[in-house]
Amino acid sequence: PIHGALNLVDLAGSERLSRTGAQGDRLKEAQAINKSLSALGDVILALANKDSHVPYRNSKLTYLLQNSLGGDSKTLMFVNASPAASSISETTCSLMFASRARNVDLNSGGAGAVARWKAAANQAGDQMRVKEEALASAQA
Repeated sequence: PIHGALNLVDLAGSERLSRTGAQGDRLKEAQAINKSLSALGDVILALANKDSHVPYRNSKLTYLLQNSLGGDSKTLMFVNASPAASSISETTCSLMFASRARNVDLNSGGAGAVARWKAAANQAGDQMRVKEEALASAQA
């Protein structure tokens, strides 16, 4: 069967903690976002290296995105970068992260997906022909 999913993940707030001066709940949220980004980076690195073990279970984010980060999936990532000189460090880190993510070939099973789509289309066509023939013989 063919399966589709759409995941929209906003990792806003992934800036350096020392620069933001975040405290309390905001600090905890920023730390959790940074931990998730680190785990996502580990997964991207493992996929890029075609490692036998990909650490999807290191964070809730990567665990939930597991089906979207491998196999026949198509993945699109947007990275927001600030043009401000004061944000050069975060912008550089974001662009380096995006560059590493860009080098991952997630679609190594793409030909398999195409073959499954063709098989499903052929099967549906066969079913339509059988029903048309049955309808034609019933009308005769």
